[in-house]
Amino acid sequence: MSRTRSRSDSIREDEELRLPRAPGLLRRFWARHPVVADVLIVGITLLLSTATVGIVDMDAPVPDDTAPPFLIPICIIAAAATLFWRRQHPLIPFVTAFALEMLLMLLPHPGSTPFPLFACYALAVYGSVRAVWIGFGIGSAALTLFALCLMLTGVATLQTGVDTVLGVVVLGLIGTLVGVNVGERKRYLAAIIDRSRQLLVERDQQAQLAASAERARIAREMHDIVSHSLTVIVALSEGAAATPDAEQARKAATATAETARGALTEMRSMLGVLRADDSPLPLTPMEPTPPRDTVTAAQRAGFPVTLAVSGSAVVAPGVAHAIGRIVQEGVTNAMRHAPTATAIAVRVAYTAETVTVDIVNDGVRGATGNDGFGLRGLAERAAHVNGDLRSAPDGSGRWVLHAELPAAGTASAAPSSPNEENA
Repeated sequence: MSRTRSRSDSIREDEELRLPRAPGLLRRFWARHPVVADVLIVGITLLLSTATVGIVDMDAPVPDDTAPPFLIPICIIAAAATLFWRRQHPLIPFVTAFALEMLLMLLPHPGSTPFPLFACYALAVYGSVRAVWIGFGIGSAALTLFALCLMLTGVATLQTGVDTVLGVVVLGLIGTLVGVNVGERKRYLAAIIDRSRQLLVERDQQAQLAASAERARIAREMHDIVSHSLTVIVALSEGAAATPDAEQARKAATATAETARGALTEMRSMLGVLRADDSPLPLTPMEPTPPRDTVTAAQRAGFPVTLAVSGSAVVAPGVAHAIGRIVQEGVTNAMRHAPTATAIAVRVAYTAETVTVDIVNDGVRGATGNDGFGLRGLAERAAHVNGDLRSAPDGSGRWVLHAELPAAGTASAAPSSPNEENA
């Protein structure tokens, strides 16, 4: 099952990478059927070896210092069989090829085989450039020393030694040069494909992270819209039901309808953006309710909320958005979790470098019960503009939500000016 899954994943990656087909019908056939290719190479090598070494006459007299004739076909077949491991272990056929050439020098009528050609090529393609050059140098030197020893002892003639060494060196050099060229190109293409796959994985991961961040941002927006509006609606509805004054009840009902209508408009705006699938740009943040409107809505619901704004500064849009949401969520939390509070004070202080937001209420017991999604979302908003937010009791019977934000916000934000008044 896992093998099928990995194969399907590899096919999907290749389709996404749009890799071109291998050029040439023969090359594609060899790539799809490597066993058939290996059998053909082994068969061709055996035929060429038989043609160059010749058919050994088993009944011919053999000198004492030469190899038994019946060993030669066995050694050639064994050496050819090692070519089946040329991809996994290219050093095995390489060593076997030079060992076979040394053995053939012991024949009464020695010859050479194409094994060095295929062995050096395999080591260069499936091994490394360094390995094939070092191996070719060591093998050639060892073969030369072996031939020199045979010539000095009279086992082989000078002509035999020179012909064998030159034949092996020429074939090995051709296989090495061709293999180095093919192997370097093969490794270069493999590195490019591997890097492309890594970039594909990184792209998918970045897309997932971006989607996750966008979902979290949408969740914060939805929470702020629904939480604040429903809290105000509940407070107004309860006030309308409790008051005996028909005029006050009518005003509360009107304010409830306005709040619900505003929340519905914001929800429709956000859903409209979400349905715009053809838009390549990320969702733009919804414009939050200004702090003054938030405080006015809370006052209309009967809560003792006051707003004080000091100073003035040019702030980035992201910071202005965060200020609006922090005030909205802070007042909503106080209305929901501190219904017995006698004072809910909202203070916004602007300086040239920072903006400080403080929301203080004296309903500590009710406020301490909340440490949920709203406060976490506010902390994320503050951190998004390189700010800081804390919410905790101050030890004197009050609950304090304190946020400190840089006026410039993030480097990509453009400036915006606050338009707030004292209330």
